Amino acid sequence: MLEMTQMANEKLKQYLDQNNLNSAVRVAAMNSCSGQSLVLSLDEKKAGDTAIVKGEVELIIDQGLLAQLGSVTVDFVEQKGSGCGCGGGGGFSVHSANPLPKSQGSCGGSCSSCG
Repeated sequence: MLEMTQMANEKLKQYLDQNNLNSAVRVAAMNSCSGQSLVLSLDEKKAGDTAIVKGEVELIIDQGLLAQLGSVTVDFVEQKGSGCGCGGGGGFSVHSANPLPKSQGSCGGSCSSCG
C-alpha cells in the first residue's frame, strides 16, 4: 500500500506549483553513506509502477520495491528550530513497514547529516 499524508500532499503541491512543475513524485531507494534510504524525486510514471493521486499530486513507486517494503507512507514533519545549524522548517519523511535490504554505504568522503 502506498500512502501520502495530507501535510505531505500540501507541501508537494506547493513545491510543484512554486517551481512550475508538472511531474509525478517517485519514492525510490538510494544508497547513501549510511546504507539505503527511501527518497523522493521527480519522475515519469513507468510500466510496473504503482501510483496514487491526491488532488493534483501523483505519487509513484516501483511495484517490486513496494512489494518488498510492504507499505510506504510519505509524510511531512514540521520541525521547531534546530540546534545543528541546518535550519528549521521540517522536511519529508518516508517510512516503510519492512526495512530496506542491508547495503554498505558508498561515500568517497566524509558525510554529515542534520538530525
